[in-house]
Formats: sequence, C-alpha cells, structure tokens
Amino acid sequence: MKMKRWYFIFFLLIASIFSFQAVSDIYTYTDKNGVVHFTNVKPAGNKFKVYLKTPDNRKARPGVTPVPAKDKSPERFTRYDKYIKEASELYVIPMPLIRAVIKVESDFDLNVVSVAGAEGLMQMLPGTAERMKVKDSFNPRQNILGGTKYLRTLANLFEGDLLLTIAGYHAGEGNIIKYEGIPPFKTTIGYVKRVLKYYVHYSNSI
Repeated sequence: MKMKRWYFIFFLLIASIFSFQAVSDIYTYTDKNGVVHFTNVKPAGNKFKVYLKTPDNRKARPGVTPVPAKDKSPERFTRYDKYIKEASELYVIPMPLIRAVIKVESDFDLNVVSVAGAEGLMQMLPGTAERMKVKDSFNPRQNILGGTKYLRTLANLFEGDLLLTIAGYHAGEGNIIKYEGIPPFKTTIGYVKRVLKYYVHYSNSI
C-alpha cells in the first residue's frame, strides 16, 4: 500500500486542526466547488456534519488496574539500549523509531498499564503479546523484541509505509485496512504526530 500525495496532505491538514489533547469535536462539509472544510468550532445550522467525535473519558476495562508512568529518572532513557539495539538489528527497524514508540507509549517506564490493559515499555496488549510470542510483557527484553516484531509485521503488511506502520501500531492493522489508510480516530492521528516528532528527535540525536 503506497502513500499517495493527496493522502499525506490530507493527513497533515486534519492533524493540524487540533492538538492531541484538544477536546473539541471536528466538523466538516464540502462546498459547491468540491472543497472540503474542517473546523473544531461547532458551527450554526446544519451545513457541517460531525467528522470526528471526541470520546468520553475512557474507563478501564473490567479486570484492568491502570498504572501511569511514574519513573522520572534520567537513566530510564538509556537503561534499555542493548535491547533496543538487539531488536533493531533483528527486525530491521530503525532504533530511533523504536525509541519514539517507547517514549510515546510508556515514557520508558516498564510498569505502565493502560486502561485497555496494554502493558510495559511498548504497551503490548495481551492478544498482540501472544501473537508476538511475548510471555511476560513486563520483561523489558521480551517487550521490546515483541513490540519491534509487531512494527516489522506492520511494515511488511503496509509495504514500508511509515505513517501506516505507526498508525497500525496504535489502532491495529484491521482498522488501517478498513479505512484504507490512517483511520479518522482523533487519538490515532495524535499518536502518529507524536511518534513522528520523537522519531525525528531521536534520529537527529544519533
């Protein structure tokens, strides 16, 4: 699946409308000239339609006890270097991309658990962890190898498309296939923006 120019521009336009932490819904309409308009300010009348609906605050799944990132030690950013290097060489995924995903997913805190039940540095959901042969998501080596293996799986599936690989890591490959691109989920669009930002940052730090 190749990234078309119009699709990349469309992603940038949508992503620029709102920040990841914005709380507004997104509205859209197409004028008589075929130009698509977006706004995060609720318009009067019925010309605009809801494009992205801001979800209510997410609640933890039954049986899940969320654990936020608490580790603030500077050492955490280099603590797992050998595993990141190993995973990068094994699955041919750039080290800066692995670091970027870890930064966004857990801020390099091994003990993080999301409201959805994702665990560890690269926030492996139980089902994904099982697919990637990860037995203990809180084991840093297993988690990083498993998360990087999933990135490689996505990169292969989407023919090396970086944006789709990152979006797929967040939303799942099924949603990428369903929407034939980055799905119109506010959280996924924000996730891609943040991972790309850190990917550039870590790439420039080499």
